[in-house]
Amino acid sequence: MNNLPYVFIHPMLGSDDGWAAFLAELPNGTRSPELLSQLAHASQFDEFDRRLPWFFPAESNCGALQDQGERAVVVFSADISPDKQETLSALESQLRKASRKLALAACPNIKLPASGTWDYLLIDASHARSLPPYNLLGMASRTMIGITGLQTQNDREWAQANACSFSTGEYLLARSAAPGKADMTKLKLLKLLGLIEGDASTSDLEDIFREESKLSYSLLRLVNSAAMSPRSPITSFGQAINLLGRRQLQRWLQLLVYSDPNNGQHPTPLLPKAAARGRLIELLSARLPLDPGLENPEDMAFMIGTFSLLDVLLNMPMSDILNQLPLPEPARQALNDHTGPFGELLSAVCDGDKRELGPAAAKLEALGISPETYLDAQLTAIGWAAKIRPAN
Repeated sequence: MNNLPYVFIHPMLGSDDGWAAFLAELPNGTRSPELLSQLAHASQFDEFDRRLPWFFPAESNCGALQDQGERAVVVFSADISPDKQETLSALESQLRKASRKLALAACPNIKLPASGTWDYLLIDASHARSLPPYNLLGMASRTMIGITGLQTQNDREWAQANACSFSTGEYLLARSAAPGKADMTKLKLLKLLGLIEGDASTSDLEDIFREESKLSYSLLRLVNSAAMSPRSPITSFGQAINLLGRRQLQRWLQLLVYSDPNNGQHPTPLLPKAAARGRLIELLSARLPLDPGLENPEDMAFMIGTFSLLDVLLNMPMSDILNQLPLPEPARQALNDHTGPFGELLSAVCDGDKRELGPAAAKLEALGISPETYLDAQLTAIGWAAKIRPAN
């Protein structure tokens, strides 16, 4: 294992709950211009929507990022240690002279800058909510605001009401404290997933779709999305089976549960997150010490990643959900207890999503997954999930 730190990429949500920006972070006190250069030169990076900004820490600035133009936004901290002050001040001056986009990461004990001083302001939710009323609204007239560390849906709603342009998605990972009303469409989908896992016949699967037409409509929207890009539109469940095969169809069904029950017109933001998790764990599964006799480990890895957010979506304990699904024991252990190789990887990915970067990095290192490998897998997984936008 080398001495490079890990880079963690966080999609940031816009006002429509779609991905509107990306935040690259490193564990506290570390820097890695080498890995950020790898990121900027990666072929996957060029496949992202070039209109969306990427935020990178100033301590890891490199020439390759500057070649990316306005999509690469350098983030300076309001609280700079004295030993870095001179270097970072010189960098800031250089970038301002070059008219580059700059962001400031606010600090609670330091006064906020005047509006327009920085192109972007990144501020933690707890800090933002402690400010005087209308403070952020005034700043937003000339500075775009991104809020981090949102822990609840209430935080998200407050951010949107206070001129937030985008935010990180930690709040998506927490189950609601209040019991929710059962969604019959999603319960039907759990039944469908159970049939798929049990290798049920096509006619049995079609019966579920006939009972719940919303599922069929939402599935067709997903498989016709940019991530799938079939040569000709898929117009029926039978055609989906014929063109995709049961193995690929199963993956889309696993993601279908995250589609909004309103005919998929407004998918939950958990949909791309679940897709990215599934793809990320699938890509990294080859690095795990798995039982050689395990069948289709990549498929199991994808399923574990996508299913890992079902407890949040359905607002049910994971153990209750697993009681309704006939999953293999390694998958059950990973989802319920975060044990076994899959579970240890899932635990690392969950820590990263919660922006608990130190623990996430330690778990990845213990699994023998290098920073370079993890960065490459993140770019591939997030880039694939970013294309899953159900067609209109």
